[in-house]
Amino acid sequence: MSHRNARLTIHGRRLLVERVLSGRPVAHVAAEMGISRPTAHKWIRRWREQGEAGLHDRPSRPHTTPHRTPAHMERQVCRLRTSRKLGPARIGPILGLATSTVHRILTRHRLHRLAWLDRPTGQLIRRYERDRPGELVHVDVKKIGRIPDGGGWRIHGRDQRSHHPSRTVGYDYIHSAVDDHTRIAYSEIHPDEKATTCAAFLRRATTYFAGLGIPTIERVLTDNALAYRRSTTWRQALADIGATGKRTRAYRPQTNGKVERFNRTLLEEWAYIRPYASNDERTAALQDFLHTYNHHRCHTALGGRPPITRVNNAAGQYS
Repeated sequence: MSHRNARLTIHGRRLLVERVLSGRPVAHVAAEMGISRPTAHKWIRRWREQGEAGLHDRPSRPHTTPHRTPAHMERQVCRLRTSRKLGPARIGPILGLATSTVHRILTRHRLHRLAWLDRPTGQLIRRYERDRPGELVHVDVKKIGRIPDGGGWRIHGRDQRSHHPSRTVGYDYIHSAVDDHTRIAYSEIHPDEKATTCAAFLRRATTYFAGLGIPTIERVLTDNALAYRRSTTWRQALADIGATGKRTRAYRPQTNGKVERFNRTLLEEWAYIRPYASNDERTAALQDFLHTYNHHRCHTALGGRPPITRVNNAAGQYS
């Protein structure tokens, strides 16, 4: 790809060749097109040597790199990174390399971010993204403690908490669905994670996605909870919306990472962002959070744009 200040694109180079072949002097053509004579002669020479292929941009990478770190040393850097999770500042002294050199090696092998590595095995996590909205939807359930009336320990402090069993207020189960391509999310709060609850949530999530411009869901990815594995109710819900079900590999939550990451955002920016005086107050705040997340919040994986921008003709896009 030509840089933004380039005088000639591939089309301009073809025009240059055509004008020179018509019998006009190279110097005259160069002046008309606002380029130097050496540049014009360069493209004419490349065209004569290689034909049409000679008019395309060449990579800027050098043919040889004599001072590049030897391959066996790069393998040692990668091994220390994946096995011991060490950073450039610690790997450098061990192998006698500069910290900057180690960082370049890790970047070249896509190991410079620990978030991209599977912590138990050290293997590089394969990132993926579906090509179109509705092709894959991630579904998961997050369990959080309910808030007693009058507020919990975030308002009154940890020392004021009562540990008596009769004061236990139980848990809420946050059911969430995230579209893989757009990152549009939908969540509901329920008192359990039974198969009937999960199935009803899936049907409502499908209706919600359809209202935002995602009319069909092709595949639904879940973990291996009993509600998804052994329930005819769940399978019937999949059949009703015309989707196929898929489950993650055992002990590999990274496979369902998009909804797992959404759960973390849900906790940080909704559940725990401020002290709530009651559970009902926190529940009422969920819809405002979802609207902000889908329509206004910048998403780093989408280049700083909100998820709704990836849906064509989305309803309520500018609300």
